[in-house]
Amino acid sequence: MTDYKIRPVAEADAERLLEIYSYYIKETAVTFEWEVPSLQEFQERIKKISSKFPYLVCEKTNGKITGYVYASSFSERKAYDWTVETSIYLDKDERRAGTGRALYEELEKELMKKGIVNLLAKIAWSEKEDEYITHDSVLFHEKMNYQHAGVLKEIGMKFGKWYDIVMMVKKLYV
Repeated sequence: MTDYKIRPVAEADAERLLEIYSYYIKETAVTFEWEVPSLQEFQERIKKISSKFPYLVCEKTNGKITGYVYASSFSERKAYDWTVETSIYLDKDERRAGTGRALYEELEKELMKKGIVNLLAKIAWSEKEDEYITHDSVLFHEKMNYQHAGVLKEIGMKFGKWYDIVMMVKKLYV
């Protein structure tokens, strides 16, 4: 994958990022959010997160943004300052193209510069795949060397069905 660049999010990216995210809200159980936020609310989220942590986009040479990744606080308590939660969203037609790996690798480099040690991923899960959830995200995180840390059973409901959360963790260094 050489026809792209990973760069920090810009204010002008919000509309495209919301377009990518909206698919996951409306069509999947990947996020437990039910309603698509307004553009203004989404812009505020980006500002808040990117003021403290890396928030990166993958932009193709044709200018199209195909995915984004960011880190956010796991907890506001001081003891957790070295731990973040990671989130990644790709254009629905961009999966399995190397975009996710490229975004995560760059995110990890940026987080290491900030002294972050622990990366946490909370991944929606169902033992049996259905029309709203696959096992792709867990498999992706395993490939990125995240380790299973536990399962929160039937923790979120979407589309009239209960879903689990698989907790995965990665140590950047010890």
